[in-house]
Amino acid sequence: MIRDFKDFLGEFFEKIKSSRLFILSVIYAFMVFILGSKLFTMQMVNGKEAQEEYVQKIKKTVTTTGARGNIYDRNGNLLAYNKLSYTVTITDGGYYKKPNDKNNMYYRLIQILRKHDQKIDGDFLVAVNENGEAYYTTKSDSARLRFIADMYGLKSTDELDDKAGKYPANITAQEMIDKKAKTYGLDKMKDASGNPIELTNQDKIDLINVRYEMGKKLYRRFEPTVIATNVSEETKIDIMENAASLIGVDVENDTYRVYNDAVYFSDIIGYTGKMPDDKLDELLKERPDYTLNDIVGRTGIEESMESTLQGSKGSKTMIVDNVGRIMQTISEVESSAGNDVYLTIDKNLQIATYRLVEQQLAGILASKIVNADNPNSEGTDSTQRLIPVKDAYYQLIGNNVLDITRFSKEGASATEQGLNAKLNAQKDAILVAINNELTSGAPTVVNALPEDTKAYMNYIHTALSKKNIIKKDSIDTKSEVYQAWKNETTTLRDYLFIGISSGYIDTTIFSGDTNYSSAEDIYTKLVEYIGNMLREDPEFDKLIYKYLIKNNVVTGRELCLALFDQGILNMDDNAYAQLMSGNEGFAFNFFIDKVSRIEITPAQLALDPCSAGAVVTDVNTGEVRALVSYPGYDNNRLANSMDVAYFNKLLEDESLPLYNNATQTKKAPGSTFKPITAIAGLEEHVINPNDIIVCNGIYDAINPAIKCWIYPGSHGSENVVKAIQDSCNVYFAETGHRLSTDASGEYSAELGIERLRKYASMFGLDHKSGVEIVENDPQISDINPEQSSLGQGNHSFANIQLARYVSTIANQGTLFELSLLDKVCDRYGNLVKDYTPEAKNHVDISPETWANVKEGMNRVIKEGSARRVFTDLNVNIAGKTGTAQESKTRANHAFFISFAPFESPEIAVTVNIPYGYSSTNAAVIAKNIYKYYYNQISLDYILNNSALDVSDVKIGD
Repeated sequence: MIRDFKDFLGEFFEKIKSSRLFILSVIYAFMVFILGSKLFTMQMVNGKEAQEEYVQKIKKTVTTTGARGNIYDRNGNLLAYNKLSYTVTITDGGYYKKPNDKNNMYYRLIQILRKHDQKIDGDFLVAVNENGEAYYTTKSDSARLRFIADMYGLKSTDELDDKAGKYPANITAQEMIDKKAKTYGLDKMKDASGNPIELTNQDKIDLINVRYEMGKKLYRRFEPTVIATNVSEETKIDIMENAASLIGVDVENDTYRVYNDAVYFSDIIGYTGKMPDDKLDELLKERPDYTLNDIVGRTGIEESMESTLQGSKGSKTMIVDNVGRIMQTISEVESSAGNDVYLTIDKNLQIATYRLVEQQLAGILASKIVNADNPNSEGTDSTQRLIPVKDAYYQLIGNNVLDITRFSKEGASATEQGLNAKLNAQKDAILVAINNELTSGAPTVVNALPEDTKAYMNYIHTALSKKNIIKKDSIDTKSEVYQAWKNETTTLRDYLFIGISSGYIDTTIFSGDTNYSSAEDIYTKLVEYIGNMLREDPEFDKLIYKYLIKNNVVTGRELCLALFDQGILNMDDNAYAQLMSGNEGFAFNFFIDKVSRIEITPAQLALDPCSAGAVVTDVNTGEVRALVSYPGYDNNRLANSMDVAYFNKLLEDESLPLYNNATQTKKAPGSTFKPITAIAGLEEHVINPNDIIVCNGIYDAINPAIKCWIYPGSHGSENVVKAIQDSCNVYFAETGHRLSTDASGEYSAELGIERLRKYASMFGLDHKSGVEIVENDPQISDINPEQSSLGQGNHSFANIQLARYVSTIANQGTLFELSLLDKVCDRYGNLVKDYTPEAKNHVDISPETWANVKEGMNRVIKEGSARRVFTDLNVNIAGKTGTAQESKTRANHAFFISFAPFESPEIAVTVNIPYGYSSTNAAVIAKNIYKYYYNQISLDYILNNSALDVSDVKIGD
């Protein structure tokens, strides 16, 4: 039995060995053995080394930013700092392979952010209005073209409007949305069930912003991209709860910039924002680790002290898995905070000065607004011009105090609905009238049209020019048709029709092949375009409201009610009821009361005057104690993630809040220049302290003659001290004439100008003041020495430049480069750098000249026409008033320069009020600043005060 079994096995193995299957089995077994041996070696013997080799391939390093330094006033009061916040980021780890999956994840994130009223950050400069219509958010036409070129991927705007037509410059905002949506596959998005997702314009813009920002880091996938900043705790929790469907999304601890008392300091401090493309190369020279993703100072001290405030970057090296999750942190270099900047500004003095400026402007407006339609005549003096209340009512709409889009929305009050109905009824009629005029065979020339229709025609021309449909660069300004349009002796129809054949009308925006269209066909399309444009143009609606107000169709009573309805004024049931009763007389008094209480501000009305500047300097150090530009703005809304709607509103604001009235607004200095003329005359020995020049009220040694401000009166005999006191034009015109006469008695205007420029330059009026924020260059007059001696000619100076000039008089010759910087400290309070203003030059003139000029300025206050303004001031000051006329139909500009105490000067105060009527108004502001500085009035008193009564003192200058 056993032998039989052995024989069987022997035969079996013999058969196997002789078969091909056996050979294959042996080979297979050998391969399994080899593979097993390899696996054993890799996992058991060399496992650690293999693992390290693998993770090295996904080791990533990311950069961390240091906290920005704080900004303080001279006394350590915090003005700008960082507050902890949350930032939403996305890291593309490659988890979502399909574009649809990626877009859907972004869409889910956007919906969560929107639920919590958080906006998406991004540089896709397109937004939608209340009606869902797209528009560009760029600040200017050149910025719009730069953005469009960027979206096309072009290096320069010169590449737009190429011959192939691939990169048209006139692409609309809606077309840009559709183009980018297609690029990113948003038009093919489907939900989990495969159904198409219908996206709104806002959905598309948000998704484009995410995709565009993510695209900037295409080659740095493991570096997070910021999608939303300063999000709430609730937003963070919501995102974390949905983390499983938001792979790559994280919420990180971050900081955002905060500005205390923003409106008072915004023009000094400025704000932070994303790195501008044109700024990177400049900053890289100071520090090589700057990138386009950095938050940097954009304006003000934030910009000028950028490298000081900016923290030092750190780094974090980590191991991440294939979806970007951090598995291990290998190394970390801590970032460090930037240094702190201390300003020379005194916080309370700055606030007090700002409020005093605003109160004076409010007082001027309250005294000048009258309940009359035409209170001024052609001969009305610039200091006496009045403001029709209808102009003030219109500014509630014209300067966007009231939001006219709310008039037509659901929930609008009965008053708002009534205002909207009046607009629509008038608009329909106006559009018909405009169409009839543009298509008439016998249209009316512009100067024969009614006032409102002429305004509408001019508006159409302006609007078409802004859209570059009327191409200004292509117009022959010497042509008959252009001159006729300029002189209002042609019609808009003829001007546009001729423009089609003359080439200054861009016909490419109209559909169809215009190469084969007749001029009549093109013109018909243009008229249709104009109608559609006006129908949807809110600025045109404002113009219609202007004439509705002027023609008593819309009343001040209705607009005052709308101020309550829109929450601009706090509800007052009694006043509301009286306005509802239909009493227009009450409406006028109510309006003036609100202006006086500064519940309706000068900035909101943007009438003359609506702006001003004031500077307080330490005359012995060159440090600036206060630098006020009214109106200010809320820089909190521009820092971090810019509030684009607010920024655009500031750009449209007619009071120009983004323009610094202390450093940028330049005007002729008027009589504030006369002390320099006196110094030049004395030092060049063309006059001496005892010389008498007789003022008969008019200086007729030149043609045209120069009238003294006292004309038809006269000052009589004047020496230099009394001439400064009286601000006598005849005295200073004669001094300017003598400066223009050489030793041989020959008259040379060039010599006179050369001498005036010499002494103006000695007082720093030939270059910027030195402050570390934006400032325009000064201009010393180079024409008409007699007029220039009076501060006229083509002199043009900013307030801050006059502040340095009068400070140099006060300290008797030390010309400082003014500064806003006190010191820089590290985050522990250790001094890094102490800033001491540089003494640029010393004005070397005789003690007698100093004494005469300073005495004359003191007598302006004590004995001149300004004395009644300063009777209640307890400190002895020296000063000089000035006015300058720029337009016969607008009020004069007002100036005041001064220093105190007269006996031992400490500070200088300068005030400028564009279109401020009289230098009295500037002098009153200065007087009240001195009152605060020398403790006659308190900050609480100022903060609780309303409009200041306007002085009836008439200062001669």
